[in-house]
Amino acid sequence: MALQQNPRPLTGDHSPASHRGTAKPVATDGTATRDGTTGTALLRTAAVLRILMAFTFLWAFFDKAFGWGYATGAGKGWVDGGSPTMGFLIGVSAGPMESTFHAWAGDAWADWAFMLGLLGIGVALLSGIALRPAALAGTAMMALMWAAEWPPARYLSDGSPSMSTNPIIDYHVLYAAVLVLLAVALAGRTWGLGQAWARLPLVREHRWLL
Repeated sequence: MALQQNPRPLTGDHSPASHRGTAKPVATDGTATRDGTTGTALLRTAAVLRILMAFTFLWAFFDKAFGWGYATGAGKGWVDGGSPTMGFLIGVSAGPMESTFHAWAGDAWADWAFMLGLLGIGVALLSGIALRPAALAGTAMMALMWAAEWPPARYLSDGSPSMSTNPIIDYHVLYAAVLVLLAVALAGRTWGLGQAWARLPLVREHRWLL
């Protein structure tokens, strides 16, 4: 919350405050704002974006885990013996890592890494803690998924059009950018546990855990 602006000194007041001028409101992060609401609005906007991103990752986790009938059909969830990575990775049909992704498809380590990544990133975003590790893990995940879809390709390995809408920037790149932005903006301190997390001795000694 920004500090309230001090009243304008009366004309002819020669107190030290009159020579310093009127103080500008300052947001909680120390940034001067034009009025007392700008800083708070930005912090709340970042918090809303953080929560929306959290539900994006958590929905993907629960749908793949329990087969809610959306991206994962009923009875085909992870708990039912299905593989969260098989369908996506076996369908890779472009890019220099095509054969690598096919080899990874359905492997237990790939399933666990993918699902724990979705859950961990989602929980970190929802709670507002460990946003820097979450941004790092999320960026790595988005980079791999970008490579699997390989937007630069005009044609798939079977010769059919890839239907790529943008050869460089797609939603994976945007998701990664949002994760980094939330971590840099310390978005977990508003409507989250970021403040309490930052005060922990371990986090104070290792700032990369913020």
